[in-house]
Amino acid sequence: MRGATKSNLSLWWTLSWQLSIVFVAVVATVIIGLCIYATSILSPNEGMQVQLTAALEEALTRDSQGRIAIADSPRLKSFKAENNRLWFFVATPSGETASYGVIPAPYADLARYVYLIKDADIRGASGTTEVASIDRVDTAEGEYRVMYGGNASRSSAFLAILGKTYLIYTPLLAIALPGVFLTIPRVVARALAGVKDIASKASEIEPRRQGARLPVDGIPTEIAPLVIAFNGTLERLENEFKKRQRFLLDAAHELRTPIAIMQTRIDGMPDGRERQRLLDDVARLGQAAEQLLDFERNDQAADLDEPVDLVEIARGVVADLAPLAIGAGYQISFQSEIERLERKGSPSALPRAMSNLVRNAIDHGGNRGMITVSVSGSPFGGGRISVADEGPGIPAEHRELVFEPFYRVTPKSKGAGLGLSLVKQIAANHGGEVGIESGATGTRVTIELG
Repeated sequence: MRGATKSNLSLWWTLSWQLSIVFVAVVATVIIGLCIYATSILSPNEGMQVQLTAALEEALTRDSQGRIAIADSPRLKSFKAENNRLWFFVATPSGETASYGVIPAPYADLARYVYLIKDADIRGASGTTEVASIDRVDTAEGEYRVMYGGNASRSSAFLAILGKTYLIYTPLLAIALPGVFLTIPRVVARALAGVKDIASKASEIEPRRQGARLPVDGIPTEIAPLVIAFNGTLERLENEFKKRQRFLLDAAHELRTPIAIMQTRIDGMPDGRERQRLLDDVARLGQAAEQLLDFERNDQAADLDEPVDLVEIARGVVADLAPLAIGAGYQISFQSEIERLERKGSPSALPRAMSNLVRNAIDHGGNRGMITVSVSGSPFGGGRISVADEGPGIPAEHRELVFEPFYRVTPKSKGAGLGLSLVKQIAANHGGEVGIESGATGTRVTIELG
């Protein structure tokens, strides 16, 4: 995930908000569909009912004799302006009546019965296309029964029905939407849990750890082909890596024989400057071949769990290489804060790592000063091995590159550029790491083992 950029969308977030929007859209579609269906079966006058009720609230009064009357109020005038065919007939439960506008002839005889009817939808007769409705209207003056009609509109009826049903869909949305926005992300996260595990395991795959594969069980079916393809890629890469490794091992082994023959022939030459130069060149070839073998063999190291004493190993390396260091113009010392420092590791690889550090100090320490090998413990049960010289130091731009295979600070360096790379590899195999500090007063390389 470190390489993700702003253009990389989160699958969890994308699925969560899209599914939430789909749910909201479905609910909205159902609500609108039900309202459209209601509009198709209910009276087109549904849209007039709310406006008529509001207008009658102002318009219905009593005259001086206490009879029901309809005043031409501002709200009623506004309603009439919007609905030029407006008409209605008002009746009280006791039989008092009043009318407004022209009542269509088919409904004139029905007017006398309006006070008996609480709710009615009157339409579909063969003799007329007029639509009439009867509704109960409650005002400050009391209860009325109203038969009415006019410019019936399906669109206004739809809006009226949508407004009336808010008591149903508003609580539904208020309860359902928070539940959806909380539930869907959890469901999606659970469905993608297997993908997260796969990503975590993929990040743990090491290039030199053979046989590592991603599990296919427990992941979504849609992701499985990608995992299978990735496993196939790993297998092909491993096969190519094994071919390369066999080639390098065979090449290093084959180099040993001609190097030994050259060594023998040079030994038989008379002493002199040319003989010494040839011996140095052959020694360099031999060291490169051995380091190449060590580098490739280290991939197959299997003895990482044997008990070893880091103090004893370091002391032995110093004793073995002291003559070489002294002959090159150095002093060499060994320091340890403790007598023993035991841990599990490879008794063959760790001495090679320490030996390479000391040889590197001999090659690059400037043939002067002190080479110091020190061992110290760690409160967490690990250990630290440091090799320091008093040479000219390593330029800042080279300090990380020196751990790359075949990298040399200067083209004329004696080594093959594998020593520090092998050290880093051995430390990694033991769960540790290598650090370097360098300046004008010398260089210190440290192996930290956990």
